[in-house]
Amino acid sequence: MFGSKHEKRKRLQQYATLLSDQPLTAAELASRLGVPRSTVIRDLPLLEEHGILLCEDMKGRLYLFQRS
Repeated sequence: MFGSKHEKRKRLQQYATLLSDQPLTAAELASRLGVPRSTVIRDLPLLEEHGILLCEDMKGRLYLFQRS
């Protein structure tokens, strides 16, 4: 019924990989990963806990935070 911790960890890594290529919306991430948009929304705070910082542009696209 529910996904495993391993699947979640793998999915969190996939977010970073996808967002390193280009900015994407939560809906685009969900489509590419084959999960509901609500899963992506729930996962976003977990990314920060795992050291993956995100920014959002004016169009709602997410991208990896890059320190200058």
